[in-house]
Amino acid sequence: MHRLIEAMERTIFGQRTNVRLVVAAMLAGGHVLLEGVPGLGKTKLARTLAALTDGSYRRVQFTPDMMPSDITGNVIYNLQENRYVAVEGPVFCNILLADEINRTGPKTQSALLEAMEERQVTIQGETRALPSPFFVVATQNPVEYEGTYPLPEAQLDRFLFKLTLDYPAEAQEIEVYKTHGLGASGGGAIEPVCSLADVLAHREKMSRVTVEDGIVEYIAHIVRRTRDNKKVLLGASPRAGLAMLNASKAWAYLDGRDYATPDDVKLVARPALRHRLLLAPQAELEGVTSDVIVEETLAGIPVPR
Repeated sequence: MHRLIEAMERTIFGQRTNVRLVVAAMLAGGHVLLEGVPGLGKTKLARTLAALTDGSYRRVQFTPDMMPSDITGNVIYNLQENRYVAVEGPVFCNILLADEINRTGPKTQSALLEAMEERQVTIQGETRALPSPFFVVATQNPVEYEGTYPLPEAQLDRFLFKLTLDYPAEAQEIEVYKTHGLGASGGGAIEPVCSLADVLAHREKMSRVTVEDGIVEYIAHIVRRTRDNKKVLLGASPRAGLAMLNASKAWAYLDGRDYATPDDVKLVARPALRHRLLLAPQAELEGVTSDVIVEETLAGIPVPR
């Protein structure tokens, strides 16, 4: 896992924490929503991860006229064989890049609900299992809202993390220009550093990371406090608490520990909760963001010792 992170950092500049969080999400069996302006490397991040893990990769460009069958697949009539044949859609892969997911309608967006939660899709009444591991990286543009369809809460809740990509620092941006077109490390194509079997093996080891009762209670207090905040119309659900729990274990594992700490919980709290909080209209008018709510929540809860 460390080799995977290091290889990604040689290709993706200026996103050190986000790279680690993406790997942590894959390790925890979750999915990631990337938000950032065009040109920050959202697509490249997903493509690089797939190449480094030797996994099958598909990219779907979401558009307003897309249908659910364009993602999951459909049944067509084969004239030569005189029978109906199921044609699998691009969702049958290990890493799926759902590019600009908010540019298609709710009906098509919902086609990913079953795939993301149950790792299966239903094509004309027949249920088909997806490859393992199955990891969705979705992107959306935060500044261009014309012709977009905001993701419903049920869809957002399927993402383990919502990560915000910012502009790189000047030195890192210069490095991007210097290495442009030279491959992963300035001299060649991207070569896999681990297999999908390695990812699944590490996921099994990660599941055995110890989380003490005090930290579990700390997570529960954070989640429940968001529901009592007057600035929040809809607080975090138990699924959000499970997301924080699994993400904390994954982050601890990547840090070389077999136990989680309160600092792990604090680090994953914002990306795990920011997309799960529905703010009150008055709070939005005052410029309050979900990140502010999460920070206030963390500041108001005693840290277990």
